[in-house]
Amino acid sequence: MKQRVLSGVVLTLFAAAVILFDRVFPLALNIAVGLISAAAVEELARALGLQRKWFLYAPSLLAAAAAPFCNDEFQFLIYCLYTLVVFAAMIVYHNETTFKEVAVLYSMVVLIPCALRTLVALRELNRAHGMFYVLIAVLSAWAADMGAYFAGTLFGKHKLCPEISPKKTIEGAIGGTLADGAVMVLCGLWFSQGVYQGSVEVNYWLLAAIGLLGSWVSILGDLSFSLIKRSCHIKDFGQVIPGHGGILDRFDSVIFTAPFVYLLATFFPLAGV
Repeated sequence: MKQRVLSGVVLTLFAAAVILFDRVFPLALNIAVGLISAAAVEELARALGLQRKWFLYAPSLLAAAAAPFCNDEFQFLIYCLYTLVVFAAMIVYHNETTFKEVAVLYSMVVLIPCALRTLVALRELNRAHGMFYVLIAVLSAWAADMGAYFAGTLFGKHKLCPEISPKKTIEGAIGGTLADGAVMVLCGLWFSQGVYQGSVEVNYWLLAAIGLLGSWVSILGDLSFSLIKRSCHIKDFGQVIPGHGGILDRFDSVIFTAPFVYLLATFFPLAGV
């Protein structure tokens, strides 16, 4: 548990640094998302045993790393090019790979960077307070995860989905939901009253909804990638983050919560004057 908490603190500090330096170096967020996307795809390719099949591995990493730096038009062009390269490679090297391998890797190269790129899109929704939106999208996943971990450890008795993730409990999920809702509202109070001394209003009802509903979206993301891990017969996607596993183990729920927050924030602003 000590390693898990320490790693969580380091990740939080990293996220805080990206947020604080956004005005000075706005590309920091794009770089962070690009590196996380590429690392996640790399871990997935390794889990599938595709790291030595360079004709799939190399273009997948390049596409994942490049997508967060592009607007919608150029991102579409990147994926068009990636599609041509990967399927041409599959035809040329058809004796060395299968359509199943290509299909799984291709779908993840599209899903992971596109989902994480919504963090960049969230910033652009409200240029004055966009990084607050990004913070909410990331914390809505991490707060739910930490709340579920501690509640499950202390009170967990009834399994939530034992065939996919044996350690997850119903009590943990409830604890994660309550913790997420509380953290979201507290973030709003800190941002409005602490940072801006009340001069900027936040939508506390929307923050509470993101916490309460986002925790279950987070669980959906976690269980989805747990299912992939079970099919690959691995416990974690990597060991980059002590106590957590790989990059994908830490950001699997963010892949689901970021688009969810973006969808809500598109129609209901989180913050304004």
